[in-house]
Amino acid sequence: MKAAILWELNKDLEIRDDVSLTDLQAGEVHVKIVSSGVCHSDVSVQNGTIPSPPPCVLGHEGAGIVQEVGPGVSDVAAGDHVILSFTPACKNCVPCLRGQSYLCASMGPMYVPHFVVDGNPIMGMTGCGTFAEELIVPSSALVKVDHDIPLDIASLIGCGVTTGVGAAINTADIRPGSSVVVFGAGGVGIAAIQGARIAGAAEILAVDLVESKLEMAKRFGATHACTPDAVEQMKTEITAGEGFDYALECIGNPTTIRATYDAARRGGTAVIVGVGRMEQMIEFSAFEFFFADKTLRGSMYGSSNVRTFMPKLCRLWKAGKLDLEGMISRRIQIEEVNEAFTAMKNGEVIRSVIDFA
Repeated sequence: MKAAILWELNKDLEIRDDVSLTDLQAGEVHVKIVSSGVCHSDVSVQNGTIPSPPPCVLGHEGAGIVQEVGPGVSDVAAGDHVILSFTPACKNCVPCLRGQSYLCASMGPMYVPHFVVDGNPIMGMTGCGTFAEELIVPSSALVKVDHDIPLDIASLIGCGVTTGVGAAINTADIRPGSSVVVFGAGGVGIAAIQGARIAGAAEILAVDLVESKLEMAKRFGATHACTPDAVEQMKTEITAGEGFDYALECIGNPTTIRATYDAARRGGTAVIVGVGRMEQMIEFSAFEFFFADKTLRGSMYGSSNVRTFMPKLCRLWKAGKLDLEGMISRRIQIEEVNEAFTAMKNGEVIRSVIDFA
């Protein structure tokens, strides 16, 4: 089968057509991937921002059809349509039992290598590896969806949409009539903007360096848009200089993380959604935390209980309240994945989706 493999950091992926899978074990599921989104986190693994040592099959945002289940699997069966979840949501560990499955502690089964290349087992990114025609994952990494949800739509829910919409609705807990600023209008940022709109925000400011992305942001619910140099001006225009009720950072850059905190009003909420490098630091004064009385939160996977939140996102799409078709800028074949990385880094697309069907 075909798969896109990262052999070395900061190098293009190699498309191989001779990749195989290990034997199916107890608790595991064999899935045929139908669609996979190309997410910025894939680039973050390629450049080393997210640690996932090569060699590995990239891709983590995907959906497909169950082919076979191993012994002990009862929650999915052959023929089921499923979304991949890179956090397993095992339902048994302490975080899952307290309702924080996005912090699931049972990651061990995700780190079993299931791809075989030249006789050697290699990992899939975050235990998934959706840049492959087929894969094997623990059953805990799958969320079943109705057959009337197109799998290209479902694939986006696997990461970017759950992360962005979840950050707005779950992590920030945006209230109706509030003001929101979102830094970064890529795939996750667009999803966060949609989440703020769904939550009933009155004003939503999209901030990005790329002018074309600002226009796209308005299509998905942003009421205002600007480049970073105009944020202070927009803060005055929208909030009379007070600052935004909620500020979300969807980039993972120390400069924009600091700007996100500064953009929130006193007593407001700043949520950091983007993934930065481990060695990068952000500086705050001890006094400003006391004086500003702001909430500063991280957001892992949109603080989402995937087993309940992903089906909610499907229902929002069915109801016409969540635009997922519009987020698909290009449909590509696996051989075009390196070009898709370039298009994403250049701000030319919201999402490229690999079609394996």
